[in-house]
Amino acid sequence: MLRAQPDRLAELAVRADARELQWADGLPLLEADGRLAWGPVRNPLLFLGLDGDAPRFSALPPSPPPTVAFGLLAQLETEDAPKFACALSLANWHGRHGHCSVCGQPTELVRGGWSRRCPACGGEHFPRSDPVVIMLAEHDGRLLLGRQPHYPPARFSALAGFVEPGETIEAAVAREFKEEAGIDVADVRYIASQPWPFPSSLMIGCRAEALSDRLTIDFTELDDARWFTRGEVAAAVSGDPGAPFLPPPRYAIARTLLEHWLAA
Repeated sequence: MLRAQPDRLAELAVRADARELQWADGLPLLEADGRLAWGPVRNPLLFLGLDGDAPRFSALPPSPPPTVAFGLLAQLETEDAPKFACALSLANWHGRHGHCSVCGQPTELVRGGWSRRCPACGGEHFPRSDPVVIMLAEHDGRLLLGRQPHYPPARFSALAGFVEPGETIEAAVAREFKEEAGIDVADVRYIASQPWPFPSSLMIGCRAEALSDRLTIDFTELDDARWFTRGEVAAAVSGDPGAPFLPPPRYAIARTLLEHWLAA
């Protein structure tokens, strides 16, 4: 594997077709057309992989990546999204894991940036992704959506929450619906997933059938939660100015879940 071959990575970094990701203000830099900006290889600490046969590298940004930069995703071309998520997640992880979690000593970057090794105790640490379930519940042809305090006015989206240790995806979906909306669900089905590098999550999109439409909302988690008809969801997704709510943005997996539900 190339990550474990430092000599081979050094050879790739000096190839004429090798490129290094550019950064600005702690975030990957975008060109005017929404594509990631690449330049000559100067500090190839992170090996992002091969784009076809062409090597792609990145330095670590001089300033810590912000934890939220959703607006940038709206400008990003779809085919560059995996590279963006990879680079930003790695940069976030390195920025927060400079010391060994075993002995507390400073660690060094190895394996092309895909691990950190402690020279003091020999411990090796790897980047992680935190699993998050994001889900829709349906009852009698209506869909449950909620809104959080930081959402723009009128926006409703899918409910979501972190998977806890020892849980299955199905159990996490059921627990989150019960905790946030007070409903029991069955028939949990996986739909799609999306890496979410803020700071480093994997969003696991699911659907479920609600056993009742009676809601008990946890207002410490949500501002509101409501049932919407298929026509109301269709109006929101189509951008109808008379729609009863503002849908999630196109780059979010919650939007994918709504579109999947409408198509089904």
